[in-house]
Amino acid sequence: MKILALELSTARGSIAWLDESDLVTREWTNDRKNSGPFFLNLQSIREKFGPPEEIIVGLGPGSYAGIRIAISAAIGLQVTSKTRLIGYPSICALECEADEYGVIGDARRQSFFFARVRAHGLIEGPTLFTESELQAKRDKLGDNMPIFSSDNLRPFKGVELRYPSAPVLAGLTRSGNHNFSLPPLEPIYLREPHITMPKSATTPS
Repeated sequence: MKILALELSTARGSIAWLDESDLVTREWTNDRKNSGPFFLNLQSIREKFGPPEEIIVGLGPGSYAGIRIAISAAIGLQVTSKTRLIGYPSICALECEADEYGVIGDARRQSFFFARVRAHGLIEGPTLFTESELQAKRDKLGDNMPIFSSDNLRPFKGVELRYPSAPVLAGLTRSGNHNFSLPPLEPIYLREPHITMPKSATTPS
């Protein structure tokens, strides 16, 4: 199986190609306002290996813009190569050795999310908390469970910086034990999507 994995949900972007004999990875600093490095790396992978048989996209939670760029690119490849397209939570594919861990992240508007992952599957969350609520949640978990984040969260002590990994995503496709999302793919929303309605035009009197 020729697998292409795309991960753009955090400040580190990654692409992975996995087949029977190769695992090739590209990583870069993911400037969410500049998608050029993503497309350059994607083009390099495509020119070297050709079309994939399966594409997996990290769905976050994280940068909506980054995730949507990855989804759009995957849809374009799917149309041209008629490949299978799936999605999976990015936070279930962190680079770590822990079988079970917690993940926290900045959800903006003075709020944070918490999720719990076991064997690369979500078993809790992601759920929104205020800073004080998340501190209380963190205290209840104790020190035995590692807590990771892809954001630099200064208020929370003992949190290790980890990023989602396209190679981990690619590897997960070979297991039948995960609930992959099928098209149409959407980022994982922590809140209901906010839609700004255009102002109605006023008719001059």
